[in-house]
Amino acid sequence: MKTREIAVGTVKIGGGNPIAVQSMTNTKTEDVRATVAQIGRLAQAGCDIVRVAVPTMQAAEAIGQIKRQVAIPVVADIHFDYRLAIAAAENGADKIRINPGNIGNRERIRAVVDACRQRNIPIRVGVNSGSLEKHLLEKYGGVTPEALVESALDKVAVIEDMGYGNLVISIKTTDVPNCIKAHEIIAERTDYPLHVGITESGTVLSGSIKSAVGIGVILHQGIGDTIRVSLTGDPVEEIHAANLILKSLGLKKSGITVVSCPTCGRTQIDLIGLASQVEKMVQEFDLDIKVAVMGCAVNGPGEAKEADIGIAGGVGEGLLIKKGEIVKKMPENELLEALRQELANWGR
Repeated sequence: MKTREIAVGTVKIGGGNPIAVQSMTNTKTEDVRATVAQIGRLAQAGCDIVRVAVPTMQAAEAIGQIKRQVAIPVVADIHFDYRLAIAAAENGADKIRINPGNIGNRERIRAVVDACRQRNIPIRVGVNSGSLEKHLLEKYGGVTPEALVESALDKVAVIEDMGYGNLVISIKTTDVPNCIKAHEIIAERTDYPLHVGITESGTVLSGSIKSAVGIGVILHQGIGDTIRVSLTGDPVEEIHAANLILKSLGLKKSGITVVSCPTCGRTQIDLIGLASQVEKMVQEFDLDIKVAVMGCAVNGPGEAKEADIGIAGGVGEGLLIKKGEIVKKMPENELLEALRQELANWGR
């Protein structure tokens, strides 16, 4: 569903632009060196926009130093203290994330809006299941998709009444069906870009699965302009999961896609270890191809025929495969390096 276009620094979201991948640092923002280093790793993994926590004035002021050393837009995450939002805007934040419900009275919200208006900085209006107002919980009998949407649009209306429409909306809940339904409803009622995610989704494994289901269903309906996979773990894992979700839906073409067969009784190599090594190694290459990792020299070539290139292993023997055809045999321990050399020379 087409939404209006919003510029977050150098990245445009909405308006039919590619879906932007976001993450959030878990360093102390005041520690500029650590934060810059983590943002660098996130950007290398494919992060388009990064958010940093701003719990103190020192953190707000650090944004200026951070911005000078990173290549992707920086979003300031603000809770409760409107003065931190103003300071973050003054120090060059590319977007301000607030929940107007916990910022304070109307004049404080207006002060934040005015600071953003002066610099044409977008505001992300964020609502989640843990921040729903008491009257909405009573009206709808708890956290429901309708309650989330009403809360978000009420807050958007407050800012619109102040004459500002440079907005992004996020409505997040940890309940996947509720989150999907809420996005279906709000997509029919607004054309603002939507930031999609499942909040408090869990650890790297459980959170990735939960997010893949929720975010995947929402995106498959044409809803959503930017995503964050929220995981309890290294933020870089959020980027890996987000990009895999986009690739699985055909919404992201760049980067190598790795497919591998499940292990079975015929597997005679360490397929789990090999597939993990390949998945890590291919991140070195900017190629839009599919790589297969197969554990059986008998069925592997046929099963890998849809991949551009593949490897398969047997007892001490390895096969290099292209489009299902065996092109080279080698010792098993040379498979990984042979694949790396093929990728390095791909297209030459």
